[in-house]
Amino acid sequence: MPIMMKCYPRRSSRKIHLLLFVWTLILLLKTSEAISIGSWMYLGMSSLTQPLHDSSTCNHIPFLVNQQQEVCKRNPQSMMCIGHGARKGISECQYQFKYERWNCTTHRSPSVFGKLLEKGTKETAFIHAIASAGVVHAVTLSCSDGNLTDCSCDMSLQGNTVEKNTNWRWGGCSDNIKYGLWFGQTFVDAPEITQHKNNRNVRNLVNLHNNKVGRQIIEENMAIRCRCHGVSGSCAVKSCWRSMPSFRKIGDVLKSKYESSIEVGPRSRKKLRRRQKRHRKIRIPDNMLVHMHRSPNFCQTDSRKGILGTRGRACEKYSDDGADSCTMLCCGRGYNTKVEKTVTRCHCKFYWCCKVKCKTCVTKQDVHTCK
Repeated sequence: MPIMMKCYPRRSSRKIHLLLFVWTLILLLKTSEAISIGSWMYLGMSSLTQPLHDSSTCNHIPFLVNQQQEVCKRNPQSMMCIGHGARKGISECQYQFKYERWNCTTHRSPSVFGKLLEKGTKETAFIHAIASAGVVHAVTLSCSDGNLTDCSCDMSLQGNTVEKNTNWRWGGCSDNIKYGLWFGQTFVDAPEITQHKNNRNVRNLVNLHNNKVGRQIIEENMAIRCRCHGVSGSCAVKSCWRSMPSFRKIGDVLKSKYESSIEVGPRSRKKLRRRQKRHRKIRIPDNMLVHMHRSPNFCQTDSRKGILGTRGRACEKYSDDGADSCTMLCCGRGYNTKVEKTVTRCHCKFYWCCKVKCKTCVTKQDVHTCK
């Protein structure tokens, strides 16, 4: 199985980091006008670098709902994994949209994505799905690494044979996807469930659906990895285990689902239906992202909506009308071109003994930025 980074380091001054984390969150909370539904994602941008070992600290994380605080109190160490999962989601979002008009802009505030989360757009759908997937991915890996006290890797299949006359059997230590899915659903869905009970808002149903899609994508893409056994590597018998896909693969799948996101409207307080002409309602697939509102115009700066626009963004002049092309990214405003020089050492030679002599090479490159 691949070696993965653990959710938290084992050494450091934990009390100092813990106090700094809590102080930062409280300060930002006081300076913020309101906390959005997605505020738990701020754990991915906070200064928390050590696990919480005191459950009473959970009460001082102001943007968690009651159920999330209970999760924190039962297993304070899990907060590091949640923060790591949120960071993975934010980072993957920025990778997938780095050439788009909206490039997954984040803000140094508890709402993380600013006012964008106030509308149920395609972008909001992707954010909820990738953040939900990030938590499941991080928690499941942490179980396999032995970093959480409430779970370990999955050994339930070990020793079982798949079919007669086959040369492989279940072995090793599978990723505990069942625990990861349960934990992710319990923590990530809690704010939406709480708000839906209080307000009966259809937006919460949309967010819950997209959270579920993010989790399902990981489960659907679980792979079987094997190790050979036998004399001189004959592979007479193979031991196999279930392993999660890379998070980049999860991001790729969710980006394709973003492109084909379905617009929905309320049918009842418990179900969603696809919005189509003549008010014909069709049940939406469980594995598709859904949205309620059209995306805003990301071309122009709009501080009221928290949109930065595309002015000054680098673009590709010769791209074939792709998302990164100057035609698409600059929204028809045109672009500026400047020449950037790069100086590097090149044509290096080693002379006996013991010198290395290099020449200086200057390369020029045209850089295009949107007007």
